[in-house]
Amino acid sequence: MTQEVPLTAPDDSGFAARVRSAVAWRWGSQVLAQLITWTSTIGVMRILDPSDYGLFAMTQAVLAALNFLNGYSFATSLIQADDVNERRIAQVFGMLILANAGIALAQFLLAPAAAAYYGQPEVADMLRVQALIFLATPFIALPSALLARRIEFRSQGLINLLCALVGASTALGLAWIGFGVWALVYAPIAMAAVRAIGLTISAKLLVWPVFDFRGAWDILTFGGALTLCQLLWIVQSQSDIFIAGRVLSTHDLGIYTLALFLALVVTGRFLPPINEVAFPAYAELHKSGKPLAPFFIRTLRTVLLVTAPLYIGLALTADAAILTIGGEKWAEMIPIIAGLAIAMPAFALQIVCSPATNAIGRPRIYVTTSAIGAVLFPLCFLFAISGGPMGLVHAWWIAAPTLLAATLALTLPAIQVRFGDLLKELLPVILACGVMASIVYFAKMPIAGWPPIIRLIILAVVGATVYSLTLWFIWPEIVRETWAMLRQKKTAPDPSLTEAL
Repeated sequence: MTQEVPLTAPDDSGFAARVRSAVAWRWGSQVLAQLITWTSTIGVMRILDPSDYGLFAMTQAVLAALNFLNGYSFATSLIQADDVNERRIAQVFGMLILANAGIALAQFLLAPAAAAYYGQPEVADMLRVQALIFLATPFIALPSALLARRIEFRSQGLINLLCALVGASTALGLAWIGFGVWALVYAPIAMAAVRAIGLTISAKLLVWPVFDFRGAWDILTFGGALTLCQLLWIVQSQSDIFIAGRVLSTHDLGIYTLALFLALVVTGRFLPPINEVAFPAYAELHKSGKPLAPFFIRTLRTVLLVTAPLYIGLALTADAAILTIGGEKWAEMIPIIAGLAIAMPAFALQIVCSPATNAIGRPRIYVTTSAIGAVLFPLCFLFAISGGPMGLVHAWWIAAPTLLAATLALTLPAIQVRFGDLLKELLPVILACGVMASIVYFAKMPIAGWPPIIRLIILAVVGATVYSLTLWFIWPEIVRETWAMLRQKKTAPDPSLTEAL
């Protein structure tokens, strides 16, 4: 039976300060990096055609399909392990090198078959070049894990900013001088090289790889469970591209994939940094015998507090937003991105559940929810593909909430959280978003004929104002707690992890 856990967190001011600092650097640098990336993306969108993004999406599906074997999970096991010495680090380094050298070779050899599957010969050359990314992975995954174990994210944040500058300038520069889709290919390679060098220096990684894996069974088992989850995640997240790649034209596929990329900016770019901090933080709490429930509940509330109004706002202002950033060339994307935005709050909540169960040593829950997603999403996409890009959107409407429900059903009992307690914390955010959506919907009518950028600014200001005031006058305690978190101050004598989150 699930027992009720008070939301007041235990006192550990030093721990809370470290987590606040980690979140500030990791998430703050991610925000700045995304501003840089967005500036470049808008410029590149105006230069390239939808078919270029369609070709690139085909190669990304292949990269993702192989990427689950890259050994990141073996490096992640160092975060959760009680004992880490130089030999274990060297063993993980050896695992990473073997895994990624093999993947790079496999992608190089399989490139012609992938091109034949899609019926696009250029895909083969693109995949051969993109195999270079895997060679940088060992020098990214291992130092990232070592820094995360110490909850040190300052250097990672600075490197993240540098990578964003390199990637943005590479993509925009190459697109400007006529490289076409190859601008999208070379930018991630340049970023991987910079990240590998920067993290290796930052973590002071001065070990030689060890290829004798005796005594590393715990690394292999924990890492193997997470690797299986990665495989299942790849099936879930890339099944729409694999299915649509043989059915849709490169133009329609490009429209859908870029809409999905834009819709996933928050969940795909801003939530993983929170998970990167949450996992070692939850693990440290669990090792010290402290409850995870209060931190988990407020983490989900904070995630919904930020993501729900952004996505509902995007759904309501998609026409003005797309015409502003992409122009008429991308007008077909408007109903697609508006529809995807509706499903994203549920997807965001589901993403941030796994660090809690992994931290308490129960990765089987993550495996189970990943397996559900790996079956649910492809089935929905297979049934919906006959409806074209909008059919895929409708599949998201069914799959995302269903997967969230299944994840909560397995996660909440494991960390001793009652559904009613969670709903009580989330309900104010849901109601405030409903009020905001109603006001914005009616505010759109009198300005329907105005220039897109003016409409976008007006509706964004109206939506943000209504949402903020609704919370302030009806649920002021949520505003006070969030403001205190942003200022890195406590809301009560007992500090909390989720003051940082």
